[in-house]
Amino acid sequence: SAEGTPVNAPMQGTILDVKVKAGDNVKSGDTLLILEAMKLENEIKAPKDGKVLNVLVKKGDTVNANDVLVTLG
Repeated sequence: SAEGTPVNAPMQGTILDVKVKAGDNVKSGDTLLILEAMKLENEIKAPKDGKVLNVLVKKGDTVNANDVLVTLG
């Protein structure tokens, strides 16, 4: 679709690290960013092969469950 595929936060947490930027090509399973929740680091992975259209968060951001973190084209 024109909007791309959203990658959502699975839970509330804090963005520890962002591994990709707009324009990057990613493969399914690549780590897009690291989300810390309840003292655990969760790797948020690409659900499919594609290109990163937008990165909507930055390191240190607090996100809620289901917030869109990245969109893939």
